[in-house]
This record gives sequence, structure tokens and C-alpha cells, in this order.
Amino acid sequence: MTETNADSTTVPPAETAAGAATWPAPAGVAADAELIGAAVTAAGRGLVDRETVAEVVTLCAVAGEHLLVVGAPGTAKSEAVRRIAGQLGGRYFEYLLGRFTEPNELFGPVDLRGLREGRVEFETAGMLPEAEIAFLDEVFLGSTAVLNTLLGLLNERVFRRGRTVLDSPLRVCVGAANRLPEDPALAAFADRFLARVFVEPVADARLEELLEAGRRPAAAPAAPGDLLGAIDRLATAARACDLDEVTPLLGTALRRLRSAGVPLSDRRAVRSQHLVAAAAVLDGRTTASARDLWVLPLIAPTADTQALARDTLADLVEKAANRSLAHAAEELSRSTAARVERLARSGSALLAEHRGLPAGRDSRLRLEAALREIDAGFDPADLPAALAGIRADLVAAVAPS
Repeated sequence: MTETNADSTTVPPAETAAGAATWPAPAGVAADAELIGAAVTAAGRGLVDRETVAEVVTLCAVAGEHLLVVGAPGTAKSEAVRRIAGQLGGRYFEYLLGRFTEPNELFGPVDLRGLREGRVEFETAGMLPEAEIAFLDEVFLGSTAVLNTLLGLLNERVFRRGRTVLDSPLRVCVGAANRLPEDPALAAFADRFLARVFVEPVADARLEELLEAGRRPAAAPAAPGDLLGAIDRLATAARACDLDEVTPLLGTALRRLRSAGVPLSDRRAVRSQHLVAAAAVLDGRTTASARDLWVLPLIAPTADTQALARDTLADLVEKAANRSLAHAAEELSRSTAARVERLARSGSALLAEHRGLPAGRDSRLRLEAALREIDAGFDPADLPAALAGIRADLVAAVAPS
């Protein structure tokens, strides 16, 4: 990423809902971040413990990076990706790879008319080269021919095969696998997925929530006039994001991770700035800060090294949070600020849903669960202002009529 320092007038920082100081951004960036945050919230409705997957897909789409999701079969990896893709809109491509998957199943068949004239060209309409968001399940099972072609597409956003050369509109490719590959030959390919999310089955304590969510329909896809335009505007803002303030902290964080034994290549270290900048603009800012360092565990290559990264960076990310990506920021930073942001956003979304639907037992149970979580996490005397109003509204909503 080319780092461009945005010129701005120095003004006093504003207070966010989580209580952290942040610099005001152009109205367009803040408005686009709010639009995307609403889409992410809609995509996460009905997902239990998979909101982070949907949010990191969005982060990577703005950062121009790719995501690898690793988890056992049946852990809703594909469902989370489909839901956020449905909210963002645009051309979506999904495929389950296998050992015998042919390149034309992903990239399109040979153009027979061109072939009769001696030209080897490919028909890419509706295929991966023309997708804007892509999901490839069991991505490491592809043949050498598939992975080599895919590697060029991921690296350069250009599809080259035969005489066909096509600029791809791909914002993000999400690869999924049951486990990380052990074959060293796949290491270079796997490294093209900068961000990684590891998922486990939903914990026993949340099984009732999972069962209840399974009875509710998914949120309707976004209306025509999709949100990819907002993603593209935020991506442009991220490329111009001012990283000067955060660079010393980022350098300190990366040195700590390497010293702790987290293997980070120079390429992954440099490209981590893409995620930091994307986090900043999705939080409505054009200047990155320590608030955005929660993204760094995503670049650690394994589940164990991600846990190590969270512990190693705990003091650097203690004030990290994100308005649009509240679940991911909380999961990856474990900060109080991120927890406040997530509870405020989820509480507001639940209240809005409750007001728009007929009163029912399921709705009441979810409101009561949100209220219990706020009360379990904060002493009433220390309740942050951002949550006080939400809590009062929740109490009123669950009170007997």
C-alpha cells in the first residue's frame, strides 16, 4: 500500500461511544462507515458466534486483502460469508473445490467460436474472474493448474489464461478449509490470505441461543443499489489513510510478536498496514491510531499464534474498538472499549428489531440476555454513558406491560 498522509487541520479530538479520543473524518467517510456498519449488523443477525467472520470479510474487502477461514465442517463458515455478501451486493461466486475440479469450473470454458478461428480464449461471464466477492470452500484441495491460475488472480486482480487477459473486479476472496495445509508446496499459496479467522463449534452455554437463531429467517439481502460503492469509497480512503501516528506503535507491536515466536514474514508485516488503515476508515476516521491495532492477531498464521498475539499485545490494544466491526474488535483485542462498543451496537439493533416486530417470547429472551450481559460486565456505578441509555431502554422493553 502506498502511504499518503492526508492533509488536515488540527482540531480537538471527539469522544466516541467507547470513550476513546478520535479525530473527526470527512462526512463521506463517516457516512459510508455507518452504512457498512448497518449492513454488517444485518448480516450478523441470526449468526451465533460467527459475527466476526462476517466483519473480517468486510475489513478485508476495504483493505484489498483476502481471508482464510479455518474450522471443522458444519461451523457455519459459508453461511457467514453468504450473509455478508448478500448485504453488500455485487456479483458473488461460490464453489467447493476438490481434487478433480477443472480450471474451467472456476474460470470459465473455452470460447468455442474463438477456438474455431484458432484463438484460445475463455468465456468468463458469471465465473470467478468477474466476481466481486468470492468464496472458495476447501480451497487447498484445488489442483496445481487451479491454484496457479488462482494465485495470479489473487495477487494482481488480473485473470490470464490463453489469450484472455481480464482485469478482475474482485474485492475479496474468502478461502475456507477444515485445517491448515501441511504440504510445504501450499505455503506460498496460503500466504496470499493475509487475514485468518479460526472458528470452533458454538459453546455449550450458547446452544439455546443457537437453536433459537436457527428458527429465525436470515436478514433480507440489501436492496438494489448495493453497498459495494461504499466499500470502494472506503477502500480509496484507506489507501490515503494517515498512518504516521500509529507507525511507531505498529513497529513495536510487530517486534513483540516476532520476539514472542509469532512467525511474520516481511510481506505480512508490511501488508498489516492495509488492515490497520481499513479498520480506521470503517471506524469513520482517516487517521489511524492505537484504536485500530486490534487487527494484528489476524495476521498470525495459526490459532495458537493468534492467541499468543492477543496476550502479547494486550496493553497496546487496551483501548481498541471499532464502531462498524464491534464483534471482531472485541474478540481480537479483549478490550473494555471494544466490549462497550459491541454491547451498545448490539443492544441498539435488538431494540430496533423489537420495536419493528410484534412482541414475542423469542424477542423478549434476547432483550433479557442483552440486559444480563451488560449487568454482568459493568458495575452500575461505573456503567459507561454509552451503555446507560441502552440499558434503560432494555429495562423498559422487558418490563411487563
